[in-house]
Formats: sequence, C-alpha cells, structure tokens
Amino acid sequence: MSNVTGSRAHEPELRSEKLESQGIPTAMPTKSLDGVHITENAHGVESSTGYDQQDMYRMGKIQELYRSYPPLSTLSFAVVLTAVWEYLMMANTQGLIDGGLAGVFWSYIWTFFGFGFVILSLAEMASMAPTAGGQYHWVSEFAPPRFQRFLSYVTGWMSVCSWQAGNASGSYLTGTIVQALLAINDSSYQPTNFQYQWQGTLFMFAMVLVLFLFNVYGARIWPKLQNPLMVLHCIGFLVVIVVLWAMAPHQSAKAVFTGFSNTGGWSSLGLSLMVGQITGIYSLVGSDATAHMAEEVRDAGRYVPISIFWSYVGNGILAIIFLVTYLFSINDLDAALNDPSGYPFIYVFQTAMPTSGVNALTILVLILVIAANISFNASTARQTFAFARDKGLPFSDWISRVDKDKEVPVNAIIFTCVITILLSLINIGSSVAFNAIISLQIVALMMTYCCSISCVLYRRIVHPELLPYARWSLGKWGVLVNSIGVAYVTFSFFWSFWPNTTPVDVGSFNWSVVLFVAVFALCIVQYVLRGRKVYFGPVTTVRHE
Repeated sequence: MSNVTGSRAHEPELRSEKLESQGIPTAMPTKSLDGVHITENAHGVESSTGYDQQDMYRMGKIQELYRSYPPLSTLSFAVVLTAVWEYLMMANTQGLIDGGLAGVFWSYIWTFFGFGFVILSLAEMASMAPTAGGQYHWVSEFAPPRFQRFLSYVTGWMSVCSWQAGNASGSYLTGTIVQALLAINDSSYQPTNFQYQWQGTLFMFAMVLVLFLFNVYGARIWPKLQNPLMVLHCIGFLVVIVVLWAMAPHQSAKAVFTGFSNTGGWSSLGLSLMVGQITGIYSLVGSDATAHMAEEVRDAGRYVPISIFWSYVGNGILAIIFLVTYLFSINDLDAALNDPSGYPFIYVFQTAMPTSGVNALTILVLILVIAANISFNASTARQTFAFARDKGLPFSDWISRVDKDKEVPVNAIIFTCVITILLSLINIGSSVAFNAIISLQIVALMMTYCCSISCVLYRRIVHPELLPYARWSLGKWGVLVNSIGVAYVTFSFFWSFWPNTTPVDVGSFNWSVVLFVAVFALCIVQYVLRGRKVYFGPVTTVRHE
C-alpha cells in the first residue's frame, strides 16, 4: 500500500486494516486506468472513467454516486447555476445605494478580475482532488499536518453554513419576486409587513418542494436538461438587453461611468464604494459550485476545473454587457431605489414596457433563477453529504447515506430542504434576523476560500513535491495566483461585514458579524465535545501518488 499524505506511522486510523473496515479499497482497481475506458455502475450504465477511478482511489473514497454529467452538461450546469447576470440584476440595490451607477459598474469590474484569481486557485485544487468535499478536503490535504484536523473541521462547518444559507437566499429571492409581480398586477395587493413576511415564507416552502422533487425524483433527467437551460440562459440574456436597448429611456455615458453617489451616508465616497462592492461579490460567489458535484462528473479531474473557469469567464463577460445596458436604462436612480416592488430592475422594466411585458420578462428570469436554485440545492446537498461522510456533522451516518437505487444522497437533500424550511420560518418573526442569516453566506464562504487557498500556497512553497498531479494546473504561476487570491479574498471578507447605510440602527446593522462569531464558537464547542474524537480529516485516507 502507498503512503498516506500527511500521515503519522503511529496512527492506527491510517493502516490498511482501518481503511478496509470502512469499505475503502486498499488496492488499485484492476480496471483500465488509461483515462478513456469507461466503467459501468451497478445498473449497467456508463459511469466512471479510468481517471475518475484513479482519483477516487488516491483520495480513499468509494464511488457511491452516479456520474451522470458528461463534459458539456458539466459546463452548462456551472453556467446555469452561477447565473451571474441574473443575480446581478436582482441584487444590485446595495451597490446603487453605496456608489451609484458608476459605483456598481466599476466595483463589479474590479471584483470580476480580483475574484478571478480565487477561481483559478479553486479550479486547480478541484483538478488535484476532485471531490464533493471541496474546500474542507483541500485544507485537510494541503495544511500543515499538525493543524489539518482543526482547520479542516472549521472550514467544513463554515462551508456547510455558507451553502445552506445560500440555498435559503435563492428561495427567498424567488418568493419575493413573485410577491412583487402580484403587487404589479393587482393594486389591491397591499399586505402589511407581517402578511408580506408570512406569505413570502409560504412561497419559499413552494420553492423547497420544487427543489426536493427535482433533486430526488428528477436526478437522472436534470443533467440532460442542463444544455437546453444554458441555451435559455443565453436567450434570456439577449431578450433582456435587446428590450432595454430598444425600449428603455437611457442615461448619458457620463452618468453611467462617472456618476458616483453616496446615498448610504458614509463619510467619504471611497468608503461608500468599498461597502457597495458587495453587489459584485454576491453575484460571483458560488462560482466553484461544480467542484461539489465532482463525484458525479465523468472525468472530473479535467472537466470540473474547465467548467469552473470557463463558466466564470463566460458569465462574467455576459454580466458586464448586461450591467452596462441595465445602468444606461435607469433614468431615475432615486425612483428605482424607492420602487414599491423593492427591486430596481422591475422599475426599469416598467419604464420600458407595459405590465404584460414586465410579467413576461420577469417570469423568464424567474425560470432561470429557479433552475439555478435547483442546481444550487444539489451542490449544497453534496457538500453536506461529503462532510458528513467524513464524520464532520452530527447524525453523520444518516446524512451521508446514499440511496442505492437513485445513486444520489437523498438524506442530504432532505436535510438541506429541512434547513431551508427552518430558516424561512425565521422570516415570519423577523426579516432582519432572516437577512442576517443569508448574509452569512458570503462571509463564511470567503473564509473557506481564504483557508483552502492559503493551505495550497503553503504546500506549494514548503513541500511542492507533495502536491498532487493536476491535469488543469497553474504551473509556474501558481504562487503568484494563489497569493493574489488570498489577498483579494481577505479584502472582500473584511468589507462583507459592513452595514449598507449609516447611521446604523437595529434594522440596518449587518448582523452577519454576530452570526459568524456565533457559528465559529459553536464549531469550536462541537470540535471539543465531539469532533476531535470522531473527525480525523479526509487526509487520513489520501495516498501519495
């Protein structure tokens, strides 16, 4: 048996007997590993390639999930899930308040380029270790051995919290947009704040049902729908920008590219821009979601990083074109920010089209966002499944169980849907508290990015000979790219805690800082009471090449 990366000879967990007792193979599969040969799963359906077998063997994992995503579907999955121009359209209020038209544009530009170094780093790690675990696995494998268990455990918890919060965020967006359409079409629909909150929660429940049905009973057909959905994603983009070009009133180029504003009340325009950049960050986070689907992608070590990188570049460029078009179409910034719907993009649509057109265009975008939510739910469940598989969560045995017939982690999907329902109930009591929870998505995810990239940078500098082979590699640029990635993600992490406006009260305070500290404290308690006894980190089953 090969040596285990970062192993200690006296730890019995690393012996082949221990691996065999966990059902982990200790001998290289006898199937062809030429990278072309495709094996069959238990149902006689084409599944893993030789490269996939080799990657799973190196990581000491059993192939339990069905590899249903061929290369093109993997790219389409990444493009549709990330949905940058759609999310940028729906969630640009903070940027418009803190920075104005020009602020949104330029902050997105520097975010796109800065976050690109993060994506490059994550894509390479996804090629080195194509696993559903993602960041917490990479931390475990690349961190200094004495710190790997604790750092990996914390990263796993933060990753689970981030993806679960993001899953609730997507359902919340779709629910509130449906409510906005109701208000546009029925002037008598004027609910009180409490009515608005509980009705929005019911819409979230409906969204959760859709997520559950597609990810459990439609798991086999969903990969086949990715390519048509990517086509719809591109058609939707063209329809929106053509309508806005042809029918919306237009601002001057000077207003769009130099018209900065500080509606948030900050002491300087520069500070306002730093706070407002969260719009660009929110639209781009989660671009690594395909990494968590790696165990269902054929030839994952090659096509997962390709999909992560090119979906980021393609979606990012589409978003720039959309953003310029959209900003030119905001003829009155104050009116857009104060629109009764709560969404500036609906105000823009209303200035360009009658209500029927607004309905059609918004429903088109809504369909795309629902498709993104379904895929986001799938990635969230896989990340949760992987961490439970490594004993990182309470009830790990149940959460990590894979349905043998469907070959998907049904229990992890159920768990994810239940978490979304529980979080949505908070919205009934306090929308402030609920928004604080979904704002945790960005800060927690930034921490996992920072930790994983820092660890691979450490390994690259101190022990480059121990880095796994990557078929999609940064090569000689690795140290530079990783260093810039760590610097940028630390910068973004800091500004993600700031409130939207000043002076700050209970309603406008960014409670993500409180939740982040609370989750971190809970993680420490869990580690002391349970984690250090049962969690050893995935590195304990990883083999040297």
